[in-house]
Formats: sequence, structure tokens, C-alpha cells
Amino acid sequence: MHAILNSSVNVSVLLHLSINELLLILLAAVFSNPKYHDSHVQLLEQIARGNRYSTDVNSLALMISRRRCRIINWERGDLIGKGSFASVYRGSNEDGLFFAAKGVSLNEHRHLCHLENEIAILKRLDHENIVQCYGTEKDGEMLYIFLELVSHGTLEKAYKNCRFKESQVSHYTRQILQGLTYLHSCKVVHGDLKCANILVTESGRIKLADFGLSKSMEDHSQSLKLGLGSSYWMAPEVANRKRVGYGFPSDIWSLGCTATEMSTRKYPQYNARNAVSLDRAIRSGKGPVVPDYLSDTLKDFINQCLQPDPNQRPTAADLLAHPFVNESSCTQPDLTELLFLF
Repeated sequence: MHAILNSSVNVSVLLHLSINELLLILLAAVFSNPKYHDSHVQLLEQIARGNRYSTDVNSLALMISRRRCRIINWERGDLIGKGSFASVYRGSNEDGLFFAAKGVSLNEHRHLCHLENEIAILKRLDHENIVQCYGTEKDGEMLYIFLELVSHGTLEKAYKNCRFKESQVSHYTRQILQGLTYLHSCKVVHGDLKCANILVTESGRIKLADFGLSKSMEDHSQSLKLGLGSSYWMAPEVANRKRVGYGFPSDIWSLGCTATEMSTRKYPQYNARNAVSLDRAIRSGKGPVVPDYLSDTLKDFINQCLQPDPNQRPTAADLLAHPFVNESSCTQPDLTELLFLF
């Protein structure tokens, strides 16, 4: 406790902690170890920034173990994924921890910039709906970032195996919104939100991932200028570089496209015959086709996300109150059918 009181966080923060948060901080302090990070100080700093913890004590203990984890001696296993700029391997360390090791060659300068950006972003983040970063390492000619291993892969893989019910789309979308709300509160724009960049655990927990194209905004009035990302999910203001810039609302547009993708098991569909007409449609503010067979509530949610004017789009926090994803209507779906197909 003496170490906690001597931390850089204002002591007044302690007066506003819940019982679970106090237990979490005390566990982090009691089980501190020279080879681990200064967990209790990190947690206090997170709480001071508004990231509250209200889960049960068992979950808190699990969070402690993840925060204190530092990968020292590890072995690279099988290749489990390959993205546009990095390869992902299954890794394990001498303590028996399994994790994902995402690596890029130090000679691939353009790809290296993406991974270094992802490292810088993830080191700042700590939320249950964002993939956990365990650290980094340079090994020979490779730079690795060590990430939480999410057993059931991406939402894209999931919907290709099984059609989602709307209850599942609602459940997943709410968690995506929770992650986005936290991300935007940390002044970070994801920049490439789509099912291929969202992971799902065996219990249906959503984890936002792939922050290589994410951008940090120093203040909420700032606009980002250079837009990158995936065309089908790209907001008009990102695609149209003649405009003033883009910010948090671009993630909301991508969320609308992602909800459409989950519901239809297809990439967002546009009335476009080729790449040129697709680009023209997106720049003009035309969103993807929203099928008539979706429920009115889901269609309304998607259409709110796909407002052509970014200033007219609701925030992630606002959308958490939408009937499609609010607490009363968004219950844990039966995931058994889905998970047996992995």
C-alpha cells in the first residue's frame, strides 16, 4: 500500500474506488515481482482516466495475471495468420503461456512502420474488448509484438462457418461499441474496422485488433488528413481527400458496414460494377446496400451509422443506447451452434 500511495496518481483517486477495484489494486501490489510490470500503478492510472472495473474477483485476478505478464524466453510455433503487412505465429514461454507473436522483418520499412504504430497504440490501451498487448521483442531481423491469443479467430471466419442470428449480431455489435467508446476516449481512431480485424473468444467475447492503421488524435477538434483502410468499409470523408479530414465518425461508418457484413455474410455490397465506380460511390457518400429482410431496428442502427455527413453520425457512446444494442434487448446468445463449427 505504501508503494501505491507513493505512485504518481493523485491519492484522491483511491477514495472513489469500488470494492472490486480496491481488491484489484491490492492484488497487483501484493503479487508484484521484479520481472513483472508495475501493475498497481498502471491500474490506478487507467482508473484515473475513467476506465472503470466492475467484474468479479476471479475476473480481476485474471486481469492481474495478464497485466503482469512479460514475455522473456519464448518459442515460435506454427503460422496461424498472415495479414497485409505481418505474419502471426503461435508462441509460448517457459511459464506455459500461449500467445500470438505478430512479426515483421526489420528490412520491410513500410510494413515495419505499421507494426511500430500498432505497438505504440496498443501499449496505451487496456480494455476487455481490445486485444491485450504483452510486450515486444527484436529477434534477429524480426520485430515481434506479443498479443493475447484469441482462440476462435476473426468474426469473418465465424460468419463464414455459420449464419449469425440477429441476437448474435446485436451481442457482438454492443461489444464493438464498448471497445470503440473506450478507444475514442483515448483519442484513437481505429481506421480499419471490419470483421477480419475483430476477434472472438470461445465464450463470445469480442476483441478489436489490427491497429496498424490506427491514428492518435491529440485533441477532439483535430482532423486526420491521410486516409488508409479497406475500401468496402471506408467512410466518404476518408476516401475523399479533398475534404478537410476525418476523425472518430469514420469508425462509426465502418461499424455500420461491419454490422451489414455480419448480417449478410458478405463484404458490404455497393451498386458498383468495378473499382472505379465503387470509389466514386463511396466518395459521393453512398453507403452499402442494406437488405430489406433485416429487422427495422437493425436497419435503423445501420442507417444511423451510414449518415453521409460525419457530423450527423452518432458517437459510439450514443449508439450504446440504441434499441438494437441496449442492455435490455442485447442478451448473451446461444453460441453453441457457432462454436462447434470452428
